[in-house]
Amino acid sequence: MITRIDHLNIVVSDLEKSKEFFLLLGCTEGISSDLDTSFLEKLTGIRCAGGRFVALHHPESDLSIELLKFDTPLPADENIGHANRIGLRHLAFAVSDIEAEVQRLRSHGVEFIGEIQTWERTGKKLIYFTGPDGILLEFAQYPE
Repeated sequence: MITRIDHLNIVVSDLEKSKEFFLLLGCTEGISSDLDTSFLEKLTGIRCAGGRFVALHHPESDLSIELLKFDTPLPADENIGHANRIGLRHLAFAVSDIEAEVQRLRSHGVEFIGEIQTWERTGKKLIYFTGPDGILLEFAQYPE
């Protein structure tokens, strides 16, 4: 029996920059370590996969975010931040005041895709933005 969704793994090009970005979103830093190349080869089949990782946690979620920086990563797909690309598409954060969060992140230089939209069917407010390495993210404010 599956008991829960445990973590989301994001491979990044700059671990410190990416960590600081997710701290800005309210995450706190957990365990961090160098990657064990022998262990990863047995687990993933990738040889000599050295690098470093950090786990991040949000106080309102059981899901942890694991950021990994490999010494020799494969290049990112240039369309990674496109919403219609096949594969995992985005990570969404529920917020209580979407306008305030957008304004706060814009003051830190975060760029948003378009403006806040309201889905008429539910009244949910949404906006997309990109994080480090073009990672697609979303803020969602649900009506009370």
